[in-house]
Amino acid sequence: MKEFIKNYEIWIFLVLGPFSNLFFVKARIEGLISSSVYNTGRFCILLFILICILKYTRGNKGIKDLFKPMLNWKVHPKWYLLCFVFPTTIALITLVLKAFYNDVEYSTFIVFSKTSLRGYVANLVWAFLGEVVWVSYCIRELSKIVKPFYASQIIAVFWTLWFIPIILLGEGIYPEIPILPALIFFMGIAGMCAFVYKHTKSGICVLFLQSMVNLTAISLPMMPTYGGAPTYTAFATLYFLTMLGIWGLEYIVVKNKNQGQELRINSEVEL
Repeated sequence: MKEFIKNYEIWIFLVLGPFSNLFFVKARIEGLISSSVYNTGRFCILLFILICILKYTRGNKGIKDLFKPMLNWKVHPKWYLLCFVFPTTIALITLVLKAFYNDVEYSTFIVFSKTSLRGYVANLVWAFLGEVVWVSYCIRELSKIVKPFYASQIIAVFWTLWFIPIILLGEGIYPEIPILPALIFFMGIAGMCAFVYKHTKSGICVLFLQSMVNLTAISLPMMPTYGGAPTYTAFATLYFLTMLGIWGLEYIVVKNKNQGQELRINSEVEL
């Protein structure tokens, strides 16, 4: 039994994660748990399940490895800069395009939403828990059997499945979020997380990126509640397409570099 769980560890967790959240959300609907317990508990129970699995299959070392990327903060400043500006830049471009489409001044849509300090702190905590589970573990483990980009898109599907009951309940999340655009958004988010993690192996860097995504989403009118569903859809789509462009550009650069090396080797052989 232990050998089976160890061999299919990642897939067992990916199934248990959304499945357990379905019951957790159901408990909130029935009034069995309070709103405060629900808001943070949904992330904690996800991490708890993962820790239990790792404890069973790998012991304490597996748990230590789970949090190890959070200690790696010594990366080139350009990655912190990318994480800092990327989400906000995509959001601002979305608002500029919205203004252009509606033929109004773009400043009309640059309105900061009112969010309490407690809300920002909560989003930071949720970003931390999400980074540990979905990136430090899931994307890292799947990257051992598939390329990081494909690993990120697989995770995006399960990440969305985990969120769907929360979206349908509409508590602890902005209401009226359309599910298909949410999937596209998570594909973009997971793809960027995988790109940053691939090059930095830093959980801190990914946490910074995730925090900026949350900060942008709750500060600028990106969510349906403040900007409307079309704005959220445009933001999600633009985020996803930009992520694809970044991965595609890297693929072209690496391919050309490899071809250049092959030509150089062939030339040396001929000489």
